[in-house]
Amino acid sequence: MYGIGNKKMLNMFILEILRNYTDEDHSLTQQEIIKLLEKNYGTVCDRRSVKNNVLLLKEFGESHGFEVSMEDGYRMVFREFDDAELRVLIDSVLFSKVFSANQAKELIKKIKGLSSKYFNAKVSNICNIPELNKNINRQNIYSIDKINDAISEGHKISFIYNYIGTDFKLHPGRKERYIVNPYRIVANNGKFYLIGNYDKYDNVVHFRIDKMTDVCELEDKVKPMKDMPELKSGINLPKHMAEHIYMFSGKSTAVKLLTTKDMMSELVDWFGTDFSIIKKDEERIIVRVNCNEKAMRFWALQYGPYVEVLEPESLRNKVKEDITYMSKKYSEG
Repeated sequence: MYGIGNKKMLNMFILEILRNYTDEDHSLTQQEIIKLLEKNYGTVCDRRSVKNNVLLLKEFGESHGFEVSMEDGYRMVFREFDDAELRVLIDSVLFSKVFSANQAKELIKKIKGLSSKYFNAKVSNICNIPELNKNINRQNIYSIDKINDAISEGHKISFIYNYIGTDFKLHPGRKERYIVNPYRIVANNGKFYLIGNYDKYDNVVHFRIDKMTDVCELEDKVKPMKDMPELKSGINLPKHMAEHIYMFSGKSTAVKLLTTKDMMSELVDWFGTDFSIIKKDEERIIVRVNCNEKAMRFWALQYGPYVEVLEPESLRNKVKEDITYMSKKYSEG
């Protein structure tokens, strides 16, 4: 309890009451606020004190992202995040593979705290976080934080890079620590990736952050991006992500695909609008897209019944070999 005489924090208590108990459709009377002040904070005040403090909050809110109304009772009618935005944030946490189940629960609890009890009632069905895509790296969130600090300071990082064993645990891929120039953190397919570079090479590499452990920020300064051909003009993230759909490293190449018009949605989902239709008839289209060749190999296999790789010939031959090998496997026994 905060004590009956603690009037210095009265406006903060009233602000919390308005946040938690009111919204655009629900208001409180002065008497109801007085009762909540005594019940929740052990603070006693009169109607005039409530009104004066709400007037101060109304003025303060105009420049701090929220709006308090005094018409037909006192209510917070506008806040930093509306309910629709909070629901999107909660759904993002639910479908993310970045957080462990406990981390997701705690984060959703914090997000719910940004709105009123009425919003909490509407999303009360969100209580069990599926364990299906649980992140097995408990250091994941802290690694992201350390990497972000290093990028902000322009410092290199070192870390252990792991693989997932049959025991569903992380195991170091090698004894030596990786030392990398970190440039950007990006999200792709529910995972966070680091875009970086090794000092002795001039190409871009990608690391899944959930496979990184014991991340340390070093004192050494990063290699400037302008020293690498791929990044001499900086990182164009939309272009980079469209060309590295599975986050494989390596140069991108022009790929020509034969597919159907029905595949347009999938093409846009994966490559955005950064591809061109170079030929079409009533049903089929030929498109050209710049993409990492290894990534395109996997993508073409994923959509095998609906897509044919026409060029480059090297990629077409690799896909043909994959199909032959797969056919042999499924024809055996």
